[in-house]
Amino acid sequence: MAKEESAGTGVALEASRRGKMRKIEELGFDPWGQRFDNHLSLGTIRARGEEIRVCDEAGNAVPVPTFIEWVAKVHPELVGQITPETPQEQIDRAVLKEYHALCETQTGPKVRAAGRIILQRKKGKLIFLDIRDWSGRIQILIGANQVGETNWELAQCFDLGDIVGVDGELRKTKTGELSIFAEQLHFLCKSIETPPAKFHGLTDPELRSRLRYMDLVHTDGVLERMLNRTKIVHSVRNTLACEGFVEVEGPTLHTIAGGAAARPFTTHHNALDIPLVLRIALELHLKRLLVGGIERVYELGRVYRNEGIDQTHNPEFTMLEVYQAYGDYRSMMDLTEKIITGAIKAIHVGCGVEQGDVEQGGVGKESPFVIPWGGKTIDFTPPFARKTYAELFREHTGIDPADDEAVVRYAESIGLETGGDNAGNNAGKTGGKDLDVLRNDIFEAKVEASLIGPVFVMDYPASICPLTKRKRNDPAIAERFELFVHGMELANAYTELNDPDLQETLFNRQLEGQKAEESMARMDHDFIRALRHGMPPAGGLGIGIDRLAMILTDTPSIREVILFPLQRPEPGATGTPELPGMRQT
Repeated sequence: MAKEESAGTGVALEASRRGKMRKIEELGFDPWGQRFDNHLSLGTIRARGEEIRVCDEAGNAVPVPTFIEWVAKVHPELVGQITPETPQEQIDRAVLKEYHALCETQTGPKVRAAGRIILQRKKGKLIFLDIRDWSGRIQILIGANQVGETNWELAQCFDLGDIVGVDGELRKTKTGELSIFAEQLHFLCKSIETPPAKFHGLTDPELRSRLRYMDLVHTDGVLERMLNRTKIVHSVRNTLACEGFVEVEGPTLHTIAGGAAARPFTTHHNALDIPLVLRIALELHLKRLLVGGIERVYELGRVYRNEGIDQTHNPEFTMLEVYQAYGDYRSMMDLTEKIITGAIKAIHVGCGVEQGDVEQGGVGKESPFVIPWGGKTIDFTPPFARKTYAELFREHTGIDPADDEAVVRYAESIGLETGGDNAGNNAGKTGGKDLDVLRNDIFEAKVEASLIGPVFVMDYPASICPLTKRKRNDPAIAERFELFVHGMELANAYTELNDPDLQETLFNRQLEGQKAEESMARMDHDFIRALRHGMPPAGGLGIGIDRLAMILTDTPSIREVILFPLQRPEPGATGTPELPGMRQT
């Protein structure tokens, strides 16, 4: 019964809006709007509030004082008796009248604005609207006597969600609210659907992601967060341009799922009659460009992995991969710091936070690189901490990673599958799982979550890094780092392997105990051929842009920084989902 009543209400609300749409047409306006030039963003208009003037007792044009400022100047005897918290009914009416008379002398700039109606209040011959655009919101004051009969009739047809334009004078109301006092109204688009109720709508995370267009309009902070993500991406490009890198666009459809350890999405090209996969990484084509002589190259684009969905994973995500000829993984550490600190500056999230507030404690000076995260803080002031994989392994497990027997016993003690009952042999295996695979299982289980960071974890076991150059003095160690922040991997970088013979061998090696989708053992003969022509020594870096946006905007879920995260289809979806608490006006 409740569902039927709700459906009936929805039909009635739509019918009311369509009736107003017909009235708008009768008044001679296009309900879907036309070109609307020369309007200013609401943020720009608000900034022009400084231009508003009133005439003081000497006849001088001065900025509009607040009521408290005016009292201090004109009625100093009342200072202390009247505060910002004093209710109006407790203030002498004569004093209020005198201040309101001053406000009546206001003159302000003429402005033109456009935005979506998010709040509407009617009071006799006055209508108060709040409109919003992507730069902010502002109040519109529509007076029947000020806008004329036709405009007043048009205003009666306004609903929440409609997009309107206004020409008017920017002034302040008697309560000090910056407002556009309307002189001419314009209708730009009718909203047929009823928006969610202010306090009861769009609270369900699934519905918010599905109706992101509504989420952007009606959920506080969402639009700002998504625009900050755009600023982060722009900053990344600017930083790389300043460092001399060029951006390229590689293919999205690959014949081989290379460059990462992940399960791909598969498809088929009908004309060529060949199976294809969506790319799981950007790496191998960018390295081909190093061979071709593009010495500083990057791509910032979508990659696709047919894997699970959780707080930090989405099947399609944005990846930055950067390659620098004649660099190494230490070059990439320096570049990573520049990229992240540049992005923090771009969105201004760190200003005014004290270094002494950082989770590790201590007292220090103010830093623009200390940012909030989940009720705590992260200090991105460079240089970031640098620790080796082995020292962190020992620190968090209490065992030496080089002690094979101790590694196996520890793995068994925390419930990890070792693949056998005996400790290592000459191949570095347990009974069925490679010891380096087992070490990394322990590292992921016991170390990563404890890394507050930002910390560069350096020098990984070489056998789990098949695209990475080995240390000259210890071929068992790969020149690789991962950047961790509060247990989350944010970046991954190598000194790139450019030995074609070793690369070919590693492509053919599947480590025992390693799942196929976690292995990079996929032969790419053309990539080997490219290396045989000679790739300069290089450093390579990958940064997950979605995770970077999560950290820098203090957002706990990756789905909240992706405009349209992957979702199941709506059950029996043939129309619009019913929104909770729909509003009539």
